[in-house]
Amino acid sequence: MVTEQEVEAIGQTLVDPQQPLQARFRALFTLRGLGGPAAIIWISRAFSDDSALLKHELAYCLGQMQDRRAIPVLVDVLRDTCQEPMVRHEAGEALGAIGDPEVLEILKEYSTDPVVEVAETCQLALRRLEWLQQLSGEPAPTGPYLSVDPAPPAEEHDVGRLREALLDEARPLFDRYRAMFALRDAGGLHCGSALFRHEIGYVLGQLQHEAVVPQLAAALAQRTESPMVRHECAEALGAIARPACLAALRAHVADPERVVRESCEVALDMYEYETGPAFQYADGLEQLRPPLS
Repeated sequence: MVTEQEVEAIGQTLVDPQQPLQARFRALFTLRGLGGPAAIIWISRAFSDDSALLKHELAYCLGQMQDRRAIPVLVDVLRDTCQEPMVRHEAGEALGAIGDPEVLEILKEYSTDPVVEVAETCQLALRRLEWLQQLSGEPAPTGPYLSVDPAPPAEEHDVGRLREALLDEARPLFDRYRAMFALRDAGGLHCGSALFRHEIGYVLGQLQHEAVVPQLAAALAQRTESPMVRHECAEALGAIARPACLAALRAHVADPERVVRESCEVALDMYEYETGPAFQYADGLEQLRPPLS
């Protein structure tokens, strides 16, 4: 049983800018796993931080929790043009992940936002809500990766057709996302919008296959690439956690782009977890409790 005092202690770690970013990430993912109103309140408080990377992950976790009590803060973040585009984009995606029809109007409003990544994300979230409504109350099917994706996998199973849909930039973005999540393939890092390439990086991290490391490392190293894409590639390398990933991440821990270097710091912590003896990454409770004798 988790006590209120323990939740508060984990929340304090999350909102404390003096704590190492790696510790704050672990606190965040612990709160995500615990869920409930107190966790949502603590996660929401951290949106005043100056790390775009951390705020992006706050929004991601609120969406994955699928608790409608997080809707007000996510709407505020989406509306706040002082927030970085990658943070506003993730707030829009999180609203789509929660899947409550009450956000339809706000998503329609921001589907024409002047920031392309925000507009495209809200368009995708709208399509996801429309798809959910077509299910007529039936639960959305769950995939093997235990994540709420911005689009459901396509029903097509032919790999050739799926790959064609994934790479066809003339198709609606929602259809390409559906193909991508059906394939979980490595074929799309060089095509489409920054938003699409960023999601490809996320999917490659889920696959955790060493074969995609060169592609991810090359995208991370490309200074002309969108920081949003480079950050996702760094985190994917941390999740894959093979020796070839280490050099790529270490090479960019001093990158001039803050969100990239912070992503590399967090990815190196993920690498340490994936290759070490720790039972779980979200270890906020373990840090509070004395080890069993």
